Amino acid sequence: MRRYARTLVAVALATTVVAGTAGWASGNAQHALTGPPPGTAAWRSDHVLGRELPDPARDTPAQVALFFRGLSEKDRRTLAVRHPLVVGNLDGAPLELRYLANALALKADPDPRYASLAADPQRQILAFDPRGRGQVAEVFGDLSTAHRVSVVVPGSDIDAGTFDRTNDVYGTPVGMAKSLYAQTGRDSAVIAWAGYTTPVGVGVDAATGSLAEAGADRLTRFTDGLAADGVPAPVVFCHSYGSVVCGLAASRLRATDLVVLGSPGMRADDVGDLHTGARVWAAKDPDDWIDDVPNVEFAGLGHGEDPASAAFGARRVPAEDAHGHTGYFAPGTESLRAFAAIADGTFAVDGPYAVASYAEGGPR
Repeated sequence: MRRYARTLVAVALATTVVAGTAGWASGNAQHALTGPPPGTAAWRSDHVLGRELPDPARDTPAQVALFFRGLSEKDRRTLAVRHPLVVGNLDGAPLELRYLANALALKADPDPRYASLAADPQRQILAFDPRGRGQVAEVFGDLSTAHRVSVVVPGSDIDAGTFDRTNDVYGTPVGMAKSLYAQTGRDSAVIAWAGYTTPVGVGVDAATGSLAEAGADRLTRFTDGLAADGVPAPVVFCHSYGSVVCGLAASRLRATDLVVLGSPGMRADDVGDLHTGARVWAAKDPDDWIDDVPNVEFAGLGHGEDPASAAFGARRVPAEDAHGHTGYFAPGTESLRAFAAIADGTFAVDGPYAVASYAEGGPR
């Protein structure tokens, strides 16, 4: 009875925090973008190669990769030119072909939200879906030759329009990924992945798991696509609500490590509840406002135990000199140094904490 009473108090407090912060505004409610890429219907009906094309909704990334391996370079390019939005978002399609397809799709899209993405033809855009608020993924480094790969999964308020905003840089996928890439070894690559519908503000969507469930499916397929292209299993960095996505994906996710930062919870009671073989790490700095959100999960509200708590059982990442909710990847911080060591596979562990221990050659 006492435990039940504490739960009710925590739920009431969680409701107060969320409502007091941003309100339960229905106008901010988001609908998860799911299903195959835009243009799939035209793709399915196209017989330009005289054969059936893989079904983006039904075929696995491994099946997609096998199909493209049987094509000539000319036929691959024909498909990218005719169906850039499908090829650019087709997990398992060749990496360079996806970069080409997304460059073509961005060049043809008049929406000013995507102007910065389209302006530089050297950007390696691995996914671009203009539907809704827009989704995008970008690669830093050479993904085809990298021995160590990381994926950054962001939290609330991130979409194609805020993907690389210039304010609050280290709270954006591009800012986090670029900062990590600058600190890691020369054979690394980092992917900024904004490939799911994120909550807007701190309202109902942020307090529940429906958007995270859809995001977990998309993240799982994305990492399956990397594997189909011969990319090493990545270290996945999950910020804020992104850690809810990672928690729900954990048991299916191809990853060597899961690193959560500023997490409201992973929809799990402890590391064992994630059912993953990946190493699990957690960081939370002393003045992160996420610490004011009660760690409960009751009647669909809240995301459970704090991954940075001793009870959860994750390895701790030092973050005492990071500031606020978006300061973990700021240059010079202990948390960034530890993240880079985890990404490079050169970390050591001192008690429960990660310690940066760079391999010969050091960071960039």
